[in-house]
Amino acid sequence: MTDEKTADLLGAALAREAFLLFDGGLGTMLQARGMAPGAVPELLVLSAPDLVAGVHRAYVEAGADVVTACTFGANAAKLAGRATVAEVFSAAVALARGAGARYVAADMGPTGALLEPLGPMTLDECEALYREQAEAVAATDADLVVIETMGDLLEAKCALRVCREVLDIPVVVTMTFGEDGLTFLGTPPDVAAATLSAAGAAAVGVNCSLGPDRLVPVVEAMARVSRVPVVCQANAGLPHMEGDRTVFSVGPEEYVAAAADLVAAGATVLGGCCGTTGGHIAGLRRLLDGAELPAPAYVPAFTVASARRLVGLPVGGHRVAVVGERINPTGKRRLKEALRAGDLDYLVAEALDQRDAGADLLDVNCGLPELDEPAVLAAAVGAVQAACDLPLQVDSTDPAALDAACRAYAGKPLINSVNGSEESLAAVLPVAARHGAAVVGLTLDEDGIPSTAGERAAIARRIVARAEEAGIAPEDVSIDCLAMAASTDQGGVAQILEALRLVRASLPVQTMLGVSNISFGLPLRPLVNATFLAEALSAGLTMPIMNPLDTRSADVVAVHRVLDGEDGGARAYIEGCAGRTDAAAATAPGPATAVGGAGEGAPATDEDLARQLILSGRKGPMGEVVRRLLGSRDALDLIDSVLIPALDEVGERFEAGTMFLPQLMASAEAAGAGFDVIRAAMPEGSSGGKGGVILATVRGDIHDIGKNIVRMLLENYGYDVVDLGRDVPPEAVLAAVEETGIRVVGLSALMTTTVKAMAETVELLRERAPGTFVFVGGAVLNPEYAEMVGADAYAKDAAESARILSEVYA
Repeated sequence: MTDEKTADLLGAALAREAFLLFDGGLGTMLQARGMAPGAVPELLVLSAPDLVAGVHRAYVEAGADVVTACTFGANAAKLAGRATVAEVFSAAVALARGAGARYVAADMGPTGALLEPLGPMTLDECEALYREQAEAVAATDADLVVIETMGDLLEAKCALRVCREVLDIPVVVTMTFGEDGLTFLGTPPDVAAATLSAAGAAAVGVNCSLGPDRLVPVVEAMARVSRVPVVCQANAGLPHMEGDRTVFSVGPEEYVAAAADLVAAGATVLGGCCGTTGGHIAGLRRLLDGAELPAPAYVPAFTVASARRLVGLPVGGHRVAVVGERINPTGKRRLKEALRAGDLDYLVAEALDQRDAGADLLDVNCGLPELDEPAVLAAAVGAVQAACDLPLQVDSTDPAALDAACRAYAGKPLINSVNGSEESLAAVLPVAARHGAAVVGLTLDEDGIPSTAGERAAIARRIVARAEEAGIAPEDVSIDCLAMAASTDQGGVAQILEALRLVRASLPVQTMLGVSNISFGLPLRPLVNATFLAEALSAGLTMPIMNPLDTRSADVVAVHRVLDGEDGGARAYIEGCAGRTDAAAATAPGPATAVGGAGEGAPATDEDLARQLILSGRKGPMGEVVRRLLGSRDALDLIDSVLIPALDEVGERFEAGTMFLPQLMASAEAAGAGFDVIRAAMPEGSSGGKGGVILATVRGDIHDIGKNIVRMLLENYGYDVVDLGRDVPPEAVLAAVEETGIRVVGLSALMTTTVKAMAETVELLRERAPGTFVFVGGAVLNPEYAEMVGADAYAKDAAESARILSEVYA
């Protein structure tokens, strides 16, 4: 363990009072020092410890404060029985310590599989893999844990939560972002930083990805919302091949010059990733020794996030965020029926309709007494977040249901709710703290709902104080002053409005009300709701829970945003009024349609409906719609004129950055549900296949998430896919080509150390199976790399793979 002196440095760094310097790339340094192609770096700590220790010593001599143990891929799934997790962690941490490291960081990378519903891995399986690693770390003298190169925010949260439960040392989490500034699942830097810093990470940041100059905007975005230090460990630029060697483009001098901009952007924990060497780290040491700490960029704000969108409300400001209320079975017969039938597609439709109507976040409540609420609420959260990018408010009186839903949620959720009673505070606040959630506090306690504004404000202060004791920042609290029916207590309305004013004046929190409660028992409820909403907004309400499809209330919010200065230049209001008349503005729409969500109105035909279902990623109704279409349409014509064009439109939106990978995969699954019906209806022996393709992750690489995504999309486009799996030698790819007769091959690689194996595979195919079309992809590839390995095409993502095959088989 660290001595007192070094512990003081680590503590100071994690308090943003000092710089901390990590080491540089490990895999590329091992490769440069003679690691054999296809070798598993984590096993070298057992078979070639001197090789690993030599790299560690080089970084210690360069001035690194932290040396990262060689355990990045040391989980049970990747080790596959070749060594135990405990053996690898024990040996790896000991090697780093023996090399003279001031601090040793145990390293954890991604599992290599996508979580459900996007992939095959369950959350339980994911937790088990990370728990085994965390328990292995606990048996060592590691000083901290680094969870790095994460692309899936839900997986990163899972790993962080498990480590915090098992270990009592700091846990640092870094994500990896592409050239578009997003993770491969579409998470932007601010979402990652807000979510992970609230969930208990000691520091958050970015590693791998790009060169240091390209990561300055990422660091800036993270620093604005992170409550903990920001980390940056960039690559040494883009790699290229020189003979048999992978060479990176950014040398130590250029790297350090760019790192000065990273410090100015807010990074206080620095190091290197792929391609960096002792020279890079020595340069960073000199830079940090002479640099001044940047002023923290974080300004306290209430934040909630999905995996793709952040909603932030400033403390003391008056920005309004509308909470859509329609996914709540109270008083909704059709929603109750859907929940009882397990029809989560209905909930998704409600979510998409509310999103399209302007909601900023969505309340999700599945509270029916006959249901297993923890299981149903978790499933509902999973279904909604897969199709809709709005942050979610998980709503239940059952702490077990709240825990299950937050566990399944990829971003930073809002829990609705806790109240001032001792029982509620003791049960709910630990759940919120465990998951890094914001929380709604109801101004009631064991004595019920107070009659006066002052008493409600007193309960609010108690909730905020207890939340802070539990580790929940005051700015992560929204206080619900509880709107009650005006028909039974008209005098109470003034107390509700006064409570809003008192809470906003005395606490750094947001305020919430279930607006429609006010009109219970009165005629023309939308009119009452809208009038009350206007008064509440002027009194300090920032988070109205309302029906965003109610035009009257939606118009009140839009006008308030103009009058309060939130809608600069009234641009959003003017745009929303385009084509409207006073008559249209006064007419509230009906309930959410059964097929909404594409933002284009109700579909006129089944062809339009099939298209909208694919665009919104809703596979539930797809089978029945296709069955109806098959009554009047030829199967192949239906594929070519309806399903494929809809998938093409999804691909175009993906390319334009208006859809992201989870939505792309949900759309592929919806199309797949239609293909399944078509295949079942076709005569035996016939095929709707559009051609064949062989896919493989190359020898030495066990990461196959990208390849699996490509497989799913191509299958749902109608291609016959032969998936050879991962760590596939060139000879096996050739054998598959010869045995199947398929002359189209897609190769994937994630690690720079396996690009050589990709080149060898392409070379073998050129020699033994001339005429084979080869396309390649993967996180480390680019068009230049693809040309260097001899490929015919480069696919930057799954949608591009589909486009390439459409041209090959045109």
